Formats: sequence, C-alpha cells, structure tokens
Amino acid sequence: MQNVTINKTKTNSYLTFKVGEEEFGAHVDEILNILELQEITKVPKSPDYMKGVINLRGMVLPVIDTRMKFHMSPIEFTDDTCIVVMDLKADDEIIHIGALVDSVIAVREIDDKMIESSPNIGKTYKSEFISGVVNIDDNFIMILDLLKLFTSNELEVLSKSNSKKQ
Repeated sequence: MQNVTINKTKTNSYLTFKVGEEEFGAHVDEILNILELQEITKVPKSPDYMKGVINLRGMVLPVIDTRMKFHMSPIEFTDDTCIVVMDLKADDEIIHIGALVDSVIAVREIDDKMIESSPNIGKTYKSEFISGVVNIDDNFIMILDLLKLFTSNELEVLSKSNSKKQ
C-alpha cells in the first residue's frame, strides 16, 4: 500500500474503514492522509490507547489504537493495517492524530439525508462519538464525530504531542 493524500474539498465524501467487524466513516474534510504502517515509537507514561508517535514530515504525530479506544480486543497487525491521519478541530486549534485501523475500505459519497441518528443502545455501549448510521446495501456504516472520541484532557495530551521535531 502506498501513502495516499486525500484531496480536501467541500463534499459529502466519507473515508470508510474497518475496525474489527465494524465499518466506520469519517468525513474527508477531517482526513489528512493514509499511511502505510510504520515503526511507532512508544512514549513512556502515555495513555493506554496511545500506541506512540511517528515522524510525519518533521511533525511528531501521536498514533492511537482505535481498537483500544473502542474497547475492542487487540489483534496482530496485518498488511491491511494502516494509519489514518486525522485533523481534529478543537476550539481554535487543529490537532493531528494518527489512528490505527484494520483496513481502509473506500471513499463513499453519502448524502446527509441517508444518515440516520445514532441508535440508543443503552448505557453499556458508549455511542456518543457516533454521529449517525448509514445503511448501504445492507451494510451499516457508523459515522464518527472525531472530537467526541476524546475527553478535553485527552485532547490536551494529544495537542502537546503535536509538536515540531527539533
């Protein structure tokens, strides 16, 4: 797999990817690029979900394990495992993070009218980071609200990791 840069324009395009058996989607405006899996440097005393950091064009990029963030069991990485580089817009700051995903599926055009509200599944399943669900050909895609994946404290930790390499 080659590194891919996503062209950013105002559209209804969503990058879809698998984590476990589930398919998720994130708006392409929030995706910077897709990277092949590379060596990740561990950071001592970092949160459990943070795998470590990589160098992305001179920037220290924190890499999170989406499986851990979604409370899924870890698996061995495969040739399909990749890092999706995302832009989180928090207040006046843009925080770049890399998210490990099991595989990237496609870029799909999804009309806003197709997105149904996130189902209420009870207190045990935390779906606050899912802004909606789309059913395409009997395949459910959960649309992520990337900012809601993290608490304000977690965003602060990730922001501090987003520094220029000296």
